[in-house]
Amino acid sequence: MKIPKEERDKFWPSLPFAEWKETAATLHMWTQIIGKIRLTQTPWTNHSWHVTLYVTGRGLTTSPIPHGLSTFEISFDFIDHQLRIDGSDGRRRAIELRPRPVADFYHAVMKTLAELELPVTINTTPNEIQDAIPFERDETHRSYDRDYANRFWRVLLQADRVFKDFRSRFCGKCSPVHFFWDSFDLAVTRFSGRPAPPHPGGVPHLPDAIAREAYSQEVSSLGFWPGGGP
Repeated sequence: MKIPKEERDKFWPSLPFAEWKETAATLHMWTQIIGKIRLTQTPWTNHSWHVTLYVTGRGLTTSPIPHGLSTFEISFDFIDHQLRIDGSDGRRRAIELRPRPVADFYHAVMKTLAELELPVTINTTPNEIQDAIPFERDETHRSYDRDYANRFWRVLLQADRVFKDFRSRFCGKCSPVHFFWDSFDLAVTRFSGRPAPPHPGGVPHLPDAIAREAYSQEVSSLGFWPGGGP
């Protein structure tokens, strides 16, 4: 089926990295903060599947996170441009997504969680980042372009749809379709069931044991990454 260009551009919008790289870098740090909250609170699952975010009809979410006998969920909304924190006790808070330093965003999130009686402590060093700046000191990354944040989510939405169709055709061990905040990519992975050679390690600010466990089996991954790097 041939899709008219105007329809294609609506569902698969242009996302030239050079046009939104500052916003992408800021969003990368924001998603790391939220992902590390899930990491801290969630029981370990093989290949670090317990740390990822998931695409939703409005953005990205942690899915429910345990906190004692309570549960909460944190979601990025790239339509209304809010970070929403929903507690199982019915309380909800929203933090506006706007141009602001990573340090300011980090403190706002932690303050809001404390107000909801959901205090969390995370490792504030970004993962898989050279020359990483701890979140609470990062005044460098502060961009947020609403249009490009929304475009990024719309591309993720379509990639998520395609990846789920791809995933459905394999009956062996397969990961969910999930967003890895450390590498800032959406991925789905099939496993052969055979062991793999040891991963060499050396990923910036990621323990070698984590990388080796993640790649301890033969895998074939499909992914979408918006770009970046040095």
